[in-house]
Amino acid sequence: MVDVAVHIIIHGEVHGVSFRVSTQTKALEVSLTGWVRNLSNGTVEIHAEGSRDSLNQLIKWCQTGPPSANVSRCDLDWITPQRMDNFRIL
Repeated sequence: MVDVAVHIIIHGEVHGVSFRVSTQTKALEVSLTGWVRNLSNGTVEIHAEGSRDSLNQLIKWCQTGPPSANVSRCDLDWITPQRMDNFRIL
């Protein structure tokens, strides 16, 4: 059962550092569904759904991301879940 969802925009040096693949790995590790994609302005966008505890684990991870990333800011909004069935890279 999906409790909540979050929309996250990651700012900093987050393209070309395996951020999307690492996000997918972390999301699956904590049993989340949703998607992640690069945006043309150099940010990474994430839509994730699941328990609040699992989402908080992902949010905490996003504040640093993979080892080669340099995250400067995470913007997030709690949103209505869309009932997704997997976590994809778009």
